[in-house]
Amino acid sequence: MKKNLILVLNCGSSSLKFSLIRPENGETLLSGLAERLLSEQASIKIKVRGQKNHRALPRPFDHQTAIMTLVETLALQQLNLQIFAIGHRVVHGGEHYCMPTLVTEEVKNTINNLSQLAPLHNPANLIGINAAEAVFNDVPQVAVFDTAFHQTMPEKAYIYGIPYSLYQEHGIRRYGFHGTSHYFVAQQAAKILDKAINKSNFISAHLGNGCSVTAIKNGESVDTSLGLTPLEGVMMGTRSGDVDPGIIFHLINQLGYTAAQVSHLLHKESGLLGVSGLSNDCREIEESWLTNKNPRAKLALDIFCYRVAKSIASFTASLTSIDALIFTGGIGENSTLIRAGIIGQLSLLNFFVANDKNQACCFGKAGNINTDISRPILVIPTNEEWVIAEQTSQLLSNNTSIKE
Repeated sequence: MKKNLILVLNCGSSSLKFSLIRPENGETLLSGLAERLLSEQASIKIKVRGQKNHRALPRPFDHQTAIMTLVETLALQQLNLQIFAIGHRVVHGGEHYCMPTLVTEEVKNTINNLSQLAPLHNPANLIGINAAEAVFNDVPQVAVFDTAFHQTMPEKAYIYGIPYSLYQEHGIRRYGFHGTSHYFVAQQAAKILDKAINKSNFISAHLGNGCSVTAIKNGESVDTSLGLTPLEGVMMGTRSGDVDPGIIFHLINQLGYTAAQVSHLLHKESGLLGVSGLSNDCREIEESWLTNKNPRAKLALDIFCYRVAKSIASFTASLTSIDALIFTGGIGENSTLIRAGIIGQLSLLNFFVANDKNQACCFGKAGNINTDISRPILVIPTNEEWVIAEQTSQLLSNNTSIKE
């Protein structure tokens, strides 16, 4: 049986998202999510050949148990025999990795060392790699990094206005994230517009619980809103985005917060949740405004749209022309209200939304939502899993030391 499938794993601290993909066309044969890991409520959802299964996980409720349960399903469907390699999403690759990389002990050590820059993500990504190696010990493992796409940013975009020695000695600089998503939608946008990717200029807005805006020049990232960590940039679901650093000193020195409390506040209690007082879920906030005219809900939505629009406008400084504005991510793909709110503040850049087209582009449907007199505005559902599968396959196909 030919081995031509890639298993993609995206491991969080208490979750494991997975997909089995045919890399040449993005066909997904199996997908699912294990969540609430390390607790007695741990469960796993698996969709294979149109059939969905949801069940509790047995002890010890950990990532390896989730992977073993996945392997059982793969074996029942005889899909395990077709797995060529495993591609892992790894959030932070620092300056070490600008391309997909075959996992070795040295690579794992580097990912672990980079955990100081992504303490919520890299350790979880390593858990997934180690668990997969224990179960698929004869299958190549490949790391695909969220930061890789942004390694083309020029120094003027990634160096902070702080002592240069902090960059030289400690790697403190802007790295950016959501790279696989921005890469994917830029490729798709170039195809839609029938332009060569190396001659295409876009501004891409990945909007979900985490958000980022990226300027793409000739197919390469030249600036992005997320920085050293995924906290910088626009307001997000629970993250504050940009704030005056003096607020941190005020919270600690005047209000008695500890550094850990400030970190929790900015990462977990801010953003849409903090302003609205309701939820980090944009759908719930929109419902509260549209149904109950909740003023805090409207304020949260207004701030969100304004901050994203301001970020998009600022990134025109990185480009000499714009072929299209791209919306993607859970909010970007589905919220007609948010898209209209953002575009409504960009008329100076000649972006205008067509309401009928905007309403039609939801729930996985791609398309343009601009009027006839507007620059192109595209809604493109992202597919980070396909990018990981494709890049994993390409790496191993070009590596003669790897045998099928």
